[in-house]
Amino acid sequence: MSKHRVSRRQFLNYTLTGVGGFMAAGMLMPMVRFAVDPVLKGEDAGDFIATPLKIADIANEPQKVNFSFTQKDAWYESEETGTAWVFKNEGGEIVALSPVCKHLGCVVDWNTDKKNPNMFFCPCHYGLYEKDGMNVKGTPPLAPLDVYPTKEKDGFLYVGKAEPRKGA
Repeated sequence: MSKHRVSRRQFLNYTLTGVGGFMAAGMLMPMVRFAVDPVLKGEDAGDFIATPLKIADIANEPQKVNFSFTQKDAWYESEETGTAWVFKNEGGEIVALSPVCKHLGCVVDWNTDKKNPNMFFCPCHYGLYEKDGMNVKGTPPLAPLDVYPTKEKDGFLYVGKAEPRKGA
């Protein structure tokens, strides 16, 4: 036997501390798992979202295309609608631009300003963008419109997540 004896008070103190620690761990573990679980889950969705636009229907004139996707915020899933301005450039490549103005986040429209035809126009603060999405110097936007990466699958246009573009 050990020469160091534990008093009754020390024994109760050690026992209550140990039991309390196990109880606290038992309550905290589910809470920690609940908070961390969505972060650790893998994504099962692809990077590209299908649009209803057929590749054959894409012209040189920008056209507005709406597409739907499921957005997941931790445990909450919602059906969201995205928009892109899609056209073929002079080289025949498909270009998909985000309609969100880089000044304050308003929505731009194609060819709606009578003074500046064939340009994207932001009605909030009179921002202008060229057809290729580059911002016009001297107007409020300080950066070009974001660009959606595109791909074709089964004759339909698929768009990825909008990415900022370097430029003016």
